[in-house]
Amino acid sequence: MKTLLLLVLTLLSDVLVAQSTSSHARLIVLTDIENEPDDSQSLVRLLTYANQIDIEGLIATTSIHLQKRVAPETIHRIVDAYGKVQPNLLKHEPGYPTAQALKTRIKKGLPVYGMSGVGEGKDSEGSAWIIRQLEKTDARPLWVAAWGGVNTLAQALWFIQKTRTPQEAERMYRKLRVYTISDQDDSGPWIRKMFPHVAYVVSPGYGYDQATWLGMSTKEPGTHPEYVSDAWLAENIQQGHGPLGALYPDVAFGMEGDTPSFLGLIPNGLNVAEHPDWGGWGGRYVLQQPKEVVVSTRKPAGTPPEEPETRPIWTNSADSVLTPVTFMAPPSGPTTKKSIQATIWRWRSEFQNDFAARMDWCVKSYAQANHPPVPRLSHPETLTVHSGETFYLRAADSTDPDGDSMSFRWMYYPEASTYQGVINYENFVSNIYEARPIAPVVTSPQTIHFILKLTDKGTPALTRYKRVVVTVLP
Repeated sequence: MKTLLLLVLTLLSDVLVAQSTSSHARLIVLTDIENEPDDSQSLVRLLTYANQIDIEGLIATTSIHLQKRVAPETIHRIVDAYGKVQPNLLKHEPGYPTAQALKTRIKKGLPVYGMSGVGEGKDSEGSAWIIRQLEKTDARPLWVAAWGGVNTLAQALWFIQKTRTPQEAERMYRKLRVYTISDQDDSGPWIRKMFPHVAYVVSPGYGYDQATWLGMSTKEPGTHPEYVSDAWLAENIQQGHGPLGALYPDVAFGMEGDTPSFLGLIPNGLNVAEHPDWGGWGGRYVLQQPKEVVVSTRKPAGTPPEEPETRPIWTNSADSVLTPVTFMAPPSGPTTKKSIQATIWRWRSEFQNDFAARMDWCVKSYAQANHPPVPRLSHPETLTVHSGETFYLRAADSTDPDGDSMSFRWMYYPEASTYQGVINYENFVSNIYEARPIAPVVTSPQTIHFILKLTDKGTPALTRYKRVVVTVLP
């Protein structure tokens, strides 16, 4: 009876968790875990956000790097470690699912490479699980983050096409949002060609030297390389942070190359998952049909030749990153760095500190740890003004749950805006809670994105955001 009661309470808890996070993004991960350490690194980070992203599947797959086996046992091992710290995580934020609940969502694809795993008789528990999640009565999109090959997803789509009415199939296709870390098997290009209504975010091709996700680990000057150093990882993640941190492996080729696929789903006030072109922790992408085939100088051996894209995809777009001195100015001059990787590394200190804080939550009490500030605007998140009009951006009512002092910084995000010119201000100061921009003179309606970065002075310093989209009318 005691065991039965415990089971009922566990199930009830999981139901309440699901209800309480119903506005969160739904996510299935496809991972060639055991190919190299970075998949395990990304999984450790993802689990610390399991209360803010609804993890509906963790599916072990193959890739060009791991063609003949899948490793669900490694996923189980990391989720087991999460289970040991989950009670402590709940001291800091509600909604963390039990390890038992997550373990029921661990599945595997076929241990074969690419399109050889797609077609009649190629179903797997992984492909069946994807279909099951797409069939749920849930209006939210289903994100699929591919850290390896995508043939398990390709098989699910093939099966849907063969067994559903065109109307039912189309509904399921349109529910999907796919974010793949480049192409790691030949089924990715096949999906983009055969299923044009499946939203797809990717740096296309098999090479890794021309991909947005490199912004996660690049160590170029100006990118805050200290936050991806071995020493930083040891101090803030691996050592003294419980069994989950202890399973975070050392870096081999690059740190967490797969993590951008879900960073943009974290509800931090900056990320807007349905607008990849607005930019966020996971990078910024534009919907376009690439005119040229990207041919890498460092693609893995055995990959098929790249082919032209057959339709628009969400893909690479560069940001110009300003030094803090010119934070409110337009992007120009020698202080700017422009690259596709900058769309990720520009937020590096903020998302790394956020991860470090959550690793603290694994072992520390609420009073010993830091928690993110809560930005509050004194006006709506969308404003409409006219040319030449002065308007106010104000966040004086922001708070911090730990009582920490807070820093305010307003930034103009030109790449996310339709307006690309200079913004003038009545008060040219970016680090106060109230900014007073002057609307530029326009001849047609234009949008301007302003981002508030609210950072506390706790340890580690944590940042949350508010995005204000201003429409300027002539």
